[in-house]
Amino acid sequence: MYNKVIMVGNLTRDIELRYLPSGSAIAKSAIATSYKYKSATGEQKDEVCFLDFNIFGRSAEVANQYLKKGSKVLLEGRLVFEQWTAQDGSTRSRHSLRVDAMKMLDSKGASDMTGDTQGYTPQGAYNSPASISYDEPSHDSYGGMNNSQPKQKIEQRIPEIDIDEDEIPF
Repeated sequence: MYNKVIMVGNLTRDIELRYLPSGSAIAKSAIATSYKYKSATGEQKDEVCFLDFNIFGRSAEVANQYLKKGSKVLLEGRLVFEQWTAQDGSTRSRHSLRVDAMKMLDSKGASDMTGDTQGYTPQGAYNSPASISYDEPSHDSYGGMNNSQPKQKIEQRIPEIDIDEDEIPF
């Protein structure tokens, strides 16, 4: 069986941080994503999905420190079915996302304006396209190394995640 979810969207509320009796941190919030499409009649439609999520450990503390309502984030994890008994005795249930990996997608400039991050740039954040170049040794026609030829520059482009502000409901 395979259970993996990747969501890119905006937080619908601030992070709520708590600590378990074991001392481990747990952060709770919700994410909103949207999908635009045209119906059979040609009418533009919006489909919005809201999903609660939980983050555990050090990632929960980082999320609490740097994320707030409206922050763009990529969450990767698995769906979990939760059941509980309400105060009126009825059984309640819902699906939520148990986060394994989180990437903050807000640009550094946008987060600096709020003054919340104090210059912190999360590792692996998608801030802007970057070029990475490195030297690769050349090979001769027999597969052996040929050091007499000049080293070639190979450029790798990292694609930018294009999230249209109009597609996000917040």
